[in-house]
Amino acid sequence: MSLSVAVQMDHIASIRLAGDSTFALMLEAQKRGHSLFHYTPDKLTLRSGRVTAAIEPVVVRDEPGNHFTLGSPEKTDLSTLDVVLLRQDPPFDMAYLSTTYMLERIHPSTLVVNDPAEVRDAPEKLLVMNYPELMPETIITRDPEEIRAFRAEFGDIVLKPLYGAGGQGVYHVKPDDDNFSAFLELFMTQSRDPFIAQRYLPAVRAGDKRIILVDGKFAGLVNRVPAEGDLRSNMVRGGAAATTEVSKRDLEICEAIGPELRDRGLIFVGIDVIGDKLTEINVTSPTGIRAIKRLGGPDVAALVWDAIESHF
Repeated sequence: MSLSVAVQMDHIASIRLAGDSTFALMLEAQKRGHSLFHYTPDKLTLRSGRVTAAIEPVVVRDEPGNHFTLGSPEKTDLSTLDVVLLRQDPPFDMAYLSTTYMLERIHPSTLVVNDPAEVRDAPEKLLVMNYPELMPETIITRDPEEIRAFRAEFGDIVLKPLYGAGGQGVYHVKPDDDNFSAFLELFMTQSRDPFIAQRYLPAVRAGDKRIILVDGKFAGLVNRVPAEGDLRSNMVRGGAAATTEVSKRDLEICEAIGPELRDRGLIFVGIDVIGDKLTEINVTSPTGIRAIKRLGGPDVAALVWDAIESHF
């Protein structure tokens, strides 16, 4: 089987090779003999019902500093391709949303991974709210009085933006923190969006598990341990990848959410688990698969392509 595959991503020149899951997916596609193309989201065009982009043939190599070669761009009707990987990084803003509206027009005759309508309808910190029994206590609001009441109830909380990514704008507010009002003002003035308050989980100091599900099934995991003096375990914020064992609770969480992910056409999903609590369901551009393989875990990129190829 040879498929024509376009990857919608931040420019390949800008990626960090060692931890980039998109690059791992591209390496695996190339290994399987699929025709591989590259384009950035700003190249999308919708005209007279056709969705086009200036796509470039790409060859990838796992060689830092020499990891890609691009061919000449050619305006292409994306509906003539077999697969489009929707892989640009958040923020999940109107620019991101606009690409989902356009790609929705070619899916599923061209398989878009993940399903663009479901990506739009399932932001990381909102889809997870379908499973309150699996989560720490959480509230999403812009009402300062609701946030104050939530803090009075739980004392030790985390504040974070609803549509943030990579640990940006995440604050641990302790019961005696005099900066609480200042943090509220910051969130209220920086954005018109609601934001999140969540009960602080001390287990985060031992790590935040990134668990990958492929077509709704557990596929692998890695533990992300925060740097000293930092709440955030995200790799881009200094978190360190470490091996960990999948627990009975991890599998229970996967089994609880897996059917909905599969029904929504969310083939490649990364969830975050702290202690025994589910905190996020990442569907836009999940990461972690290179770290999992590097630490001796399964080749998740191969599992993702097995799932994609099963559609043809």
